[in-house]
Amino acid sequence: MLGVSVETLRRWEADGRLATTRSEGGQRLVDLAVVGRLLAERRQSASGRPIVAQSARNRFAGIVTRVERDRVAAVVEVQAGPHRLVSLMTAEAVDDLGLEVGMVAVCVVKATNVIVEIPSS
Repeated sequence: MLGVSVETLRRWEADGRLATTRSEGGQRLVDLAVVGRLLAERRQSASGRPIVAQSARNRFAGIVTRVERDRVAAVVEVQAGPHRLVSLMTAEAVDDLGLEVGMVAVCVVKATNVIVEIPSS
């Protein structure tokens, strides 16, 4: 989800930037709120970086990080690698799909216009 290597996660843990717990099998577990904070930090720091080349595919597999709903509408956020996708849908669709924070989901994007940018050097 964070798009970093295992070595980076270990370094962040050693530096105190990332708190982890261990599963029975010894894997590092990170609280989803901490992952969300780190993703927000990365988005803020990456906003000034120039785009070298881009052409995204239209299917993004990721993890549901937020589900907010009322009686009629819902907002669902999915973190797919470095991409944060937000979908507005009916509350009924959320119920039908059984969407919950932490589950795996695939976002499919359909657009009539896709713009590819390559900034000058």
